[in-house]
Amino acid sequence: MSKLSFLPPDDLPPQQVTKEDKMLHLALEQSIGRCFYLAWDAFGERGYRITQILLSNCHWYITQNSTNLMLIIDCPDLVSYWHIVSNIPQLGNRLERFSKNAKIRVYPPFGKGSPFEIGVHEISAYRDWL
Repeated sequence: MSKLSFLPPDDLPPQQVTKEDKMLHLALEQSIGRCFYLAWDAFGERGYRITQILLSNCHWYITQNSTNLMLIIDCPDLVSYWHIVSNIPQLGNRLERFSKNAKIRVYPPFGKGSPFEIGVHEISAYRDWL
């Protein structure tokens, strides 16, 4: 039996997703993205500011499905891609504050390879590999 069947009707997901639901979901993603980006300013350390500058040189956004928060980064060139991938531990550290199930997906420039994807819970093993 589903866990949802024990919930009162007001706590169940809607039967149909409305335009307003979609707008609220988009606003939530944008708000999380803004908080994620501004969190780098709060620390004022040189390494964190560099990561914020790296992000501002790429197209990035945060998206969320029913179970995962995902940071998507689209790098304009291979140098940016290499710098972003080298900063995965710092990105994961900040993203994990929003969700322990979060993932990071980094796209290289078009035609230059496959996207790199990692869950924040996998970053400690990745850090050891670097």
